[in-house]
Amino acid sequence: MLQVTGAGAAALLTLSACGSSDSDSGSSSDSTASDSADKKVTGTVTVFAAASLKESFTTLGKQFEKAHPGTKVTFSFGGSDSLAASITGGAPADVFAAASPKTMKIVTDKGDAAGSPSTFVRNQLEIATLPGNPDKVASLKDLTKSGLKVVLCDKTVPCGAAAQKALDASRLKLTPVSYEQDVKSALTKVELKEADAAVVYKTDVKAAGDKVEGVDFPESADAVNDYPITLLKDAPNSAAAKAFIELVKSADGQKVLTEAGFLKP
Repeated sequence: MLQVTGAGAAALLTLSACGSSDSDSGSSSDSTASDSADKKVTGTVTVFAAASLKESFTTLGKQFEKAHPGTKVTFSFGGSDSLAASITGGAPADVFAAASPKTMKIVTDKGDAAGSPSTFVRNQLEIATLPGNPDKVASLKDLTKSGLKVVLCDKTVPCGAAAQKALDASRLKLTPVSYEQDVKSALTKVELKEADAAVVYKTDVKAAGDKVEGVDFPESADAVNDYPITLLKDAPNSAAAKAFIELVKSADGQKVLTEAGFLKP
Protein backbone atom coordinates (compact mmCIF):
# COMPACT_ATOMS: atom_id res chain seq x y z
CA MET A 1 0.00 0.00 0.00
CA LEU A 2 2.85 2.38 0.73
CA GLN A 3 4.37 1.71 -2.69
CA VAL A 4 1.05 2.28 -4.46
CA THR A 5 0.44 5.38 -2.43
CA GLY A 6 3.92 6.65 -3.29
CA ALA A 7 3.37 5.99 -7.00
CA GLY A 8 0.00 7.67 -6.84
CA ALA A 9 1.51 10.69 -5.13
CA ALA A 10 4.24 10.83 -7.75
CA ALA A 11 1.62 10.70 -10.51
CA LEU A 12 -0.34 13.46 -8.85
CA LEU A 13 2.80 15.54 -8.55
CA THR A 14 3.59 14.94 -12.22
CA LEU A 15 0.08 15.95 -13.28
CA SER A 16 0.28 19.01 -11.03
CA ALA A 17 3.61 20.00 -12.57
CA CYS A 18 2.22 19.59 -16.10
CA GLY A 19 -0.78 21.68 -15.16
CA SER A 20 1.48 24.33 -13.70
CA SER A 21 3.65 24.26 -16.82
CA ASP A 22 0.62 24.63 -19.10
CA SER A 23 -0.64 27.45 -16.92
CA ASP A 24 2.74 29.22 -17.03
CA SER A 25 2.89 28.76 -20.80
CA GLY A 26 -0.54 30.31 -21.19
CA SER A 27 0.44 33.15 -18.87
CA SER A 28 3.63 33.70 -20.87
CA SER A 29 1.66 33.69 -24.12
CA ASP A 30 -0.82 36.18 -22.69
CA SER A 31 2.06 38.34 -21.49
CA THR A 32 3.68 38.28 -24.95
CA ALA A 33 0.40 39.26 -26.57
CA SER A 34 0.01 42.02 -24.01
CA ASP A 35 3.54 43.30 -24.69
CA SER A 36 2.84 43.22 -28.41
CA ALA A 37 -0.32 45.23 -27.89
CA ASP A 38 1.58 47.71 -25.72
CA LYS A 39 4.12 48.19 -28.51
CA LYS A 40 1.47 49.02 -31.10
CA VAL A 41 2.31 52.39 -32.60
CA THR A 42 -0.44 54.97 -32.12
CA GLY A 43 -0.89 58.69 -31.61
CA THR A 44 0.99 61.69 -32.95
CA VAL A 45 4.72 61.77 -33.67
CA THR A 46 6.25 65.23 -33.97
CA VAL A 47 9.27 65.57 -36.24
CA PHE A 48 11.57 68.60 -36.40
CA ALA A 49 13.46 68.40 -39.71
CA ALA A 50 15.74 70.50 -41.91
CA ALA A 51 13.87 72.46 -44.60
CA SER A 52 15.57 70.48 -47.38
CA LEU A 53 13.82 67.32 -46.14
CA LYS A 54 10.33 68.75 -46.61
CA GLU A 55 9.26 66.86 -49.74
CA SER A 56 10.86 63.54 -48.80
CA PHE A 57 9.71 63.51 -45.19
CA THR A 58 6.18 64.54 -46.16
CA THR A 59 6.04 61.48 -48.43
CA LEU A 60 7.47 59.26 -45.67
CA GLY A 61 4.96 60.70 -43.20
CA LYS A 62 2.09 59.58 -45.40
CA GLN A 63 3.65 56.13 -45.76
CA PHE A 64 4.03 55.90 -41.98
CA GLU A 65 0.41 56.84 -41.31
CA LYS A 66 -0.76 54.27 -43.86
CA ALA A 67 1.37 51.54 -42.29
CA HIS A 68 0.24 52.47 -38.77
CA PRO A 69 -3.49 53.30 -38.74
CA GLY A 70 -4.34 55.67 -35.93
CA THR A 71 -1.07 57.59 -36.11
CA LYS A 72 -0.40 61.12 -37.31
CA VAL A 73 2.95 62.63 -38.25
CA THR A 74 3.32 66.38 -37.77
CA PHE A 75 6.35 68.23 -39.09
CA SER A 76 8.17 71.43 -38.29
CA PHE A 77 10.54 72.28 -41.14
CA GLY A 78 13.11 75.06 -41.00
CA GLY A 79 16.74 75.97 -40.57
CA SER A 80 18.49 73.29 -38.52
CA ASP A 81 20.00 75.83 -36.14
CA SER A 82 16.59 77.36 -35.37
CA LEU A 83 15.03 73.94 -34.84
CA ALA A 84 17.88 72.92 -32.54
CA ALA A 85 17.40 76.10 -30.51
CA SER A 86 13.68 75.36 -30.19
CA ILE A 87 14.40 71.84 -28.95
CA THR A 88 16.94 72.96 -26.36
CA GLY A 89 14.46 75.66 -25.38
CA GLY A 90 11.90 73.03 -24.44
CA ALA A 91 9.75 72.71 -27.57
CA PRO A 92 7.98 69.30 -27.46
CA ALA A 93 9.20 67.01 -30.24
CA ASP A 94 9.91 63.32 -30.78
CA VAL A 95 12.47 63.29 -33.61
CA PHE A 96 15.13 65.70 -34.85
CA ALA A 97 16.65 65.38 -38.33
CA ALA A 98 19.36 67.98 -38.95
CA ALA A 99 21.23 68.99 -42.09
CA SER A 100 24.64 68.85 -40.41
CA PRO A 101 26.42 67.26 -37.46
CA LYS A 102 27.26 70.76 -36.18
CA THR A 103 23.61 71.70 -35.69
CA MET A 104 22.82 68.28 -34.23
CA LYS A 105 25.61 68.88 -31.70
CA ILE A 106 23.61 71.82 -30.30
CA VAL A 107 21.02 69.27 -29.17
CA THR A 108 23.40 66.53 -28.04
CA ASP A 109 25.54 68.95 -26.04
CA LYS A 110 22.46 69.96 -24.05
CA GLY A 111 21.64 66.31 -23.37
CA ASP A 112 18.37 66.47 -25.30
CA ALA A 113 19.08 63.49 -27.58
CA ALA A 114 18.30 59.92 -26.58
CA GLY A 115 21.35 57.95 -27.62
CA SER A 116 23.76 58.75 -30.43
CA PRO A 117 22.44 60.36 -33.66
CA SER A 118 23.09 58.43 -36.86
CA THR A 119 23.67 59.72 -40.40
CA PHE A 120 20.86 58.65 -42.72
CA VAL A 121 21.64 60.64 -45.91
CA ARG A 122 24.05 63.20 -47.35
CA ASN A 123 23.41 66.23 -49.55
CA GLN A 124 25.45 68.24 -52.04
CA LEU A 125 25.22 71.85 -53.15
CA GLU A 126 24.13 73.13 -56.54
CA ILE A 127 23.58 76.58 -58.04
CA ALA A 128 19.95 77.41 -58.80
CA THR A 129 19.44 79.92 -61.60
CA LEU A 130 16.44 81.34 -63.42
CA PRO A 131 14.91 78.96 -65.98
CA GLY A 132 17.08 78.84 -69.11
CA ASN A 133 20.04 80.25 -67.14
CA PRO A 134 19.85 83.67 -68.85
CA ASP A 135 22.95 84.94 -67.02
CA LYS A 136 25.01 82.02 -68.33
CA VAL A 137 26.19 80.93 -64.88
CA ALA A 138 28.55 78.00 -65.38
CA SER A 139 30.70 78.04 -62.25
CA LEU A 140 30.90 79.20 -58.67
CA LYS A 141 33.20 82.01 -59.82
CA ASP A 142 30.47 83.29 -62.15
CA LEU A 143 28.39 84.18 -59.10
CA THR A 144 30.87 86.97 -58.33
CA LYS A 145 29.99 88.80 -61.57
CA SER A 146 29.11 92.45 -61.07
CA GLY A 147 25.39 93.14 -61.10
CA LEU A 148 24.38 89.50 -60.50
CA LYS A 149 21.90 89.17 -57.65
CA VAL A 150 22.87 86.12 -55.61
CA VAL A 151 21.23 84.73 -52.48
CA LEU A 152 22.90 82.51 -49.90
CA CYS A 153 21.66 80.75 -46.79
CA ASP A 154 22.80 82.34 -43.54
CA LYS A 155 26.22 81.10 -42.43
CA THR A 156 24.69 79.60 -39.28
CA VAL A 157 22.47 77.34 -41.41
CA PRO A 158 24.06 74.14 -42.81
CA CYS A 159 23.50 75.11 -46.48
CA GLY A 160 25.10 78.51 -45.78
CA ALA A 161 28.04 77.00 -43.93
CA ALA A 162 28.61 74.55 -46.79
CA ALA A 163 28.42 77.34 -49.40
CA GLN A 164 30.94 79.39 -47.45
CA LYS A 165 33.24 76.39 -47.20
CA ALA A 166 33.11 75.98 -51.00
CA LEU A 167 33.77 79.69 -51.53
CA ASP A 168 36.70 79.66 -49.09
CA ALA A 169 38.18 76.60 -50.80
CA SER A 170 37.99 78.47 -54.13
CA ARG A 171 39.32 81.68 -52.56
CA LEU A 172 36.26 83.53 -53.78
CA LYS A 173 34.52 86.43 -52.09
CA LEU A 174 30.81 86.85 -52.64
CA THR A 175 28.49 89.45 -51.20
CA PRO A 176 24.89 88.23 -51.59
CA VAL A 177 21.87 90.50 -51.82
CA SER A 178 20.48 88.61 -48.83
CA TYR A 179 21.17 85.81 -46.38
CA GLU A 180 18.18 83.52 -45.84
CA GLN A 181 17.27 81.53 -42.73
CA ASP A 182 16.76 78.25 -44.57
CA VAL A 183 17.40 76.72 -47.97
CA LYS A 184 13.76 76.92 -49.12
CA SER A 185 13.72 80.65 -48.51
CA ALA A 186 16.89 81.07 -50.59
CA LEU A 187 15.41 79.05 -53.43
CA THR A 188 12.12 80.97 -53.31
CA LYS A 189 14.01 84.20 -54.05
CA VAL A 190 15.04 82.74 -57.41
CA GLU A 191 11.62 81.22 -58.10
CA LEU A 192 10.05 84.65 -57.58
CA LYS A 193 12.77 86.26 -59.73
CA GLU A 194 13.89 88.40 -56.82
CA ALA A 195 17.37 86.96 -57.31
CA ASP A 196 19.32 85.68 -60.30
CA ALA A 197 20.88 82.72 -58.52
CA ALA A 198 21.18 80.96 -55.17
CA VAL A 199 23.45 78.30 -53.73
CA VAL A 200 21.17 75.54 -52.45
CA TYR A 201 21.05 71.74 -52.35
CA LYS A 202 20.66 69.47 -55.35
CA THR A 203 17.51 68.08 -53.74
CA ASP A 204 15.90 71.52 -53.63
CA VAL A 205 16.69 72.21 -57.28
CA LYS A 206 15.16 68.86 -58.19
CA ALA A 207 12.05 69.51 -56.09
CA ALA A 208 11.55 72.90 -57.75
CA GLY A 209 11.15 71.29 -61.18
CA ASP A 210 11.10 73.76 -64.07
CA LYS A 211 10.90 76.80 -61.77
CA VAL A 212 14.70 76.93 -61.68
CA GLU A 213 17.69 75.46 -63.49
CA GLY A 214 20.53 73.69 -61.71
CA VAL A 215 24.23 74.23 -62.33
CA ASP A 216 26.76 71.80 -60.86
CA PHE A 217 30.12 73.04 -59.63
CA PRO A 218 33.08 70.84 -58.66
CA GLU A 219 33.80 72.65 -55.38
CA SER A 220 30.54 71.26 -53.99
CA ALA A 221 32.25 67.88 -53.58
CA ASP A 222 34.31 69.41 -50.77
CA ALA A 223 31.24 70.64 -48.91
CA VAL A 224 28.90 67.66 -48.72
CA ASN A 225 26.65 67.67 -45.65
CA ASP A 226 25.87 64.61 -43.52
CA TYR A 227 22.30 64.50 -42.19
CA PRO A 228 21.96 62.97 -38.70
CA ILE A 229 18.70 61.87 -37.09
CA THR A 230 17.89 61.11 -33.46
CA LEU A 231 15.16 60.23 -31.01
CA LEU A 232 14.78 63.05 -28.50
CA LYS A 233 15.19 62.35 -24.79
CA ASP A 234 11.84 63.76 -23.71
CA ALA A 235 9.91 62.47 -26.72
CA PRO A 236 6.16 62.47 -25.89
CA ASN A 237 5.69 59.44 -28.15
CA SER A 238 8.96 57.52 -28.18
CA ALA A 239 7.46 54.31 -29.60
CA ALA A 240 6.13 56.09 -32.69
CA ALA A 241 9.32 58.13 -32.93
CA LYS A 242 11.47 54.99 -33.04
CA ALA A 243 9.20 53.49 -35.70
CA PHE A 244 9.45 56.63 -37.84
CA ILE A 245 13.25 56.65 -37.59
CA GLU A 246 13.27 52.98 -38.59
CA LEU A 247 11.22 53.87 -41.69
CA VAL A 248 13.62 56.68 -42.64
CA LYS A 249 16.60 54.32 -42.41
CA SER A 250 14.85 51.36 -44.07
CA ALA A 251 15.20 50.37 -47.73
CA ASP A 252 11.83 51.96 -48.48
CA GLY A 253 12.82 55.17 -46.74
CA GLN A 254 16.18 55.31 -48.47
CA LYS A 255 14.47 54.81 -51.82
CA VAL A 256 12.31 57.89 -51.30
CA LEU A 257 15.33 59.94 -50.22
CA THR A 258 17.65 58.87 -53.04
CA GLU A 259 14.93 59.47 -55.61
CA ALA A 260 14.74 63.02 -54.25
CA GLY A 261 18.46 63.46 -54.96
CA PHE A 262 19.97 62.69 -51.56
CA LEU A 263 23.18 60.69 -51.38
CA LYS A 264 23.46 57.49 -49.38
CA PRO A 265 25.35 57.81 -46.07
